[in-house]
Amino acid sequence: MYKDKIVGNRIDNKLGSLKADSSIALVPYLTVGYPDISSFYEIANSVLDSGADMLELGIPFSDPLADGPTIQMTSFKALENGVNMHTAFDIAQKIRTENPETPLIFMGYFNPFLTYGISEFMDKADSVGIDGIIIPDLPSEEAEDIARLCKGKGIHLIPLLAPTSTEERIAAACSIAGGFIYCVSLTGVTGANSKMSQNIEGLVNSIRKQTNLPILVGFGISSKKDIEQIAGFADGAIVGSALLDVISKANKGRKIAEASKFIEELK
Repeated sequence: MYKDKIVGNRIDNKLGSLKADSSIALVPYLTVGYPDISSFYEIANSVLDSGADMLELGIPFSDPLADGPTIQMTSFKALENGVNMHTAFDIAQKIRTENPETPLIFMGYFNPFLTYGISEFMDKADSVGIDGIIIPDLPSEEAEDIARLCKGKGIHLIPLLAPTSTEERIAAACSIAGGFIYCVSLTGVTGANSKMSQNIEGLVNSIRKQTNLPILVGFGISSKKDIEQIAGFADGAIVGSALLDVISKANKGRKIAEASKFIEELK
């Protein structure tokens, strides 16, 4: 198993080293299999080579409720390309082989994991070297069981908290969290044109009262200015829709180069 070669979870190692350097994490989100399976792999490696600190691998799903038009489009296209949970594991394995120390995170809706089989999913995630899992629609009644299975494999279950989260919800999420807290910077769906909530710094401060885990901010982040704003109070930024917009708008022969350029400009 890949974790045997690394002391501790790669997410902890990476965030710890960034904190020691007074830096914050830049974490791109890519939909697995978009724009096609072969170029996805090249794009994933290119954004890592361009300075990304971790990689969020989005599992395509037919009903992505929390996602805006860009991620929905990429998800539907990936499904058309034949991507499923088995494909996602194969691709993750390939990326892991090329990037043995890079934290890899699966982000996906609960249904594909459930369909694959939860215990089978955990075994496979462990064997290919997945470091964290984010499940936006994880039912609260399932969370403790999933968290226990994750902990048994040394995989972090990373919760999402939003400006609308109550103190009770924050406390419950922090009690089962590992790796970091994903702080959603706006209400509604994802999208590069969305604006970060004015309450985001207050939310981060509320979460810090409940946990010592790092806090990363996502949803609506599209520029270096956004990241500089976040750097004043959070430990990292997650960039999804803006990067996927760049990839979707680029000519076929330029998608890899444009993705790399975008990440370099955010660093």
